Amino acid sequence: MSSEYNFPEDKFVLIGKIVKAHGMRGEVKVFLYSGHPERLSDYQQVFLVDEKGVLSPSLQVNKSRPQGKMAITLFETIFDRNRAEHVEGRGVLVARDSLPEIDASEYYWHQLIGKEVVGLDGNSFGKVREMFSNGAQDIMVVSAPNGDEILIPIIADIVVETGEEYIVIDPPEGLINMNET
Repeated sequence: MSSEYNFPEDKFVLIGKIVKAHGMRGEVKVFLYSGHPERLSDYQQVFLVDEKGVLSPSLQVNKSRPQGKMAITLFETIFDRNRAEHVEGRGVLVARDSLPEIDASEYYWHQLIGKEVVGLDGNSFGKVREMFSNGAQDIMVVSAPNGDEILIPIIADIVVETGEEYIVIDPPEGLINMNET
């Protein structure tokens, strides 16, 4: 997801993408990668980024409401259809330091990217390259040392421990082999 946009990842987190304009008054449909469109209104300020890495000034979320998997959102400086169409396809960023506090048992996707995934025996399966939700649970996309891509659901029966640099898993038989090319 973040590979689609170029932005300073040490300062910002990509939370979604503007899919298209909605209506005539400047609202846009935003797809949130978390799968929780109702949470966009939790952020007071967001930034937009285009494919070239050009960042907008901070934008206030004037109002936002969920509609299915999207959030219908009105930003402060986008007040007509033409401006809304102009920002279609842009990524929606929030400043890392503005993310709400979460419980120790919760995680943000960006916190898992780059961590090494190891089995109970200590053998490495690779590193987390990206995350997505299949609607039922979050899925880690792990780049294996041999170049394969391994999809690992993040559920309590599989993810045993999450440390600073690693994630320990106990995959059921066949899960890793199912992903081999």
